[in-house]
Amino acid sequence: MRSIDIARYALGSLNGARSRTALMLLAMSIGVASVLVLTSLGEAARRYVSGEFASLGTNLVIVLPGRTETAGGEPSMLIGDTPRALTLGDAQALLRSSLIRRVAPLNIGSAPVSYGGLERDIPIWGSTAELLEIRHWKMGLGRFLPKAEWDRASPVCVLGQKVRKELFGNQPVLGEWVRIGDRRFRVIGILESAGESLGVAVEDMVIVPVASIQRLFNTSSLFRILVEARSREAIPRVIEHITRTIRERHQGEEDITVITQDAVLATFDNILQALTLTVAGIAAISLGVAGILIMNVMLVAVAQRTTEIGLLKALGAPGRQIINLFLAEAALLSLLGAGLGLVIGQIGNGLIGYIYPDLPMGTPLWAFVAAIGVALGTGLLFSLLPARRAARLDPVQALARR
Repeated sequence: MRSIDIARYALGSLNGARSRTALMLLAMSIGVASVLVLTSLGEAARRYVSGEFASLGTNLVIVLPGRTETAGGEPSMLIGDTPRALTLGDAQALLRSSLIRRVAPLNIGSAPVSYGGLERDIPIWGSTAELLEIRHWKMGLGRFLPKAEWDRASPVCVLGQKVRKELFGNQPVLGEWVRIGDRRFRVIGILESAGESLGVAVEDMVIVPVASIQRLFNTSSLFRILVEARSREAIPRVIEHITRTIRERHQGEEDITVITQDAVLATFDNILQALTLTVAGIAAISLGVAGILIMNVMLVAVAQRTTEIGLLKALGAPGRQIINLFLAEAALLSLLGAGLGLVIGQIGNGLIGYIYPDLPMGTPLWAFVAAIGVALGTGLLFSLLPARRAARLDPVQALARR
């Protein structure tokens, strides 16, 4: 038989048992759609995290007080004392390298912010004018913190969009005075709405000069230092400069942790890729279930089509030809089920993307290839036993339906 004849025969067999065919198509399509949707979710999570880290800034290096080994966790969460806290002097010393484009010292706290009769606790960020460029934020109104001496406590502040709406509504805000804790600050700018970045709600914060927040919270230490290297290639040398400079200023103690967004992103990327492959593997189990269903249904089909198989063998069809006929039927069924599963999977991705617009849903090419390949391989593998059983039938006994 020619290949076209085998394909026609397989298509006719599937069309002759529509209920059985529909059942196997449904099982196969559900398996393929599950692989596609779960893989897309894992890939979307990876892209989302990558986008969040990209929003932190370009060529960013973050300096944190304390070493990770001190308490086995993030330095910013240490309970014990560190040898020495980071200071404004430490941050200014880092600017001596030509490899560094910008440095922004950072303090974070929470304090009541009030205007008129309205008051609420709001996260307060203390930094310098360089923070705007490092974090790639934009101003919606007014201007950012002035480029003044870092130790000058200017009574000015920049509000997030949400803070502005809650305290001022639709009335003019620039030039107005708000009270933060026990001090008064003049509003000089409003940040453009930028959503959230790694859990930080840009709309729900107030930014003041770093010296002002240190006086507000009566501290001389820094929460961390943000450093922007001039290029990605310069980052290793920037890290060496930071480590060497702080060690010299801290009496030989290397009591800081330096991390890069690339290093953190690579860690998250590996975790999310492993998670994507895991959930895709779990979803692929459903394809195995579909394959078992195909095997069981085709075993029943062999019993129902005994006379048909006997006639083919009586006409001279060898056992290999019988196997090819059943494998062609399974392959056609698997491909049709995979095609239907791809359509259902893409519809599912579209619905998830509509419900959660922040997730960049998209199926990688390898997932399409893997889903179709696994579906086809599963169908052929599990149809091999029924095909070999059909090929071993004796033509005389098959025609006699024994």
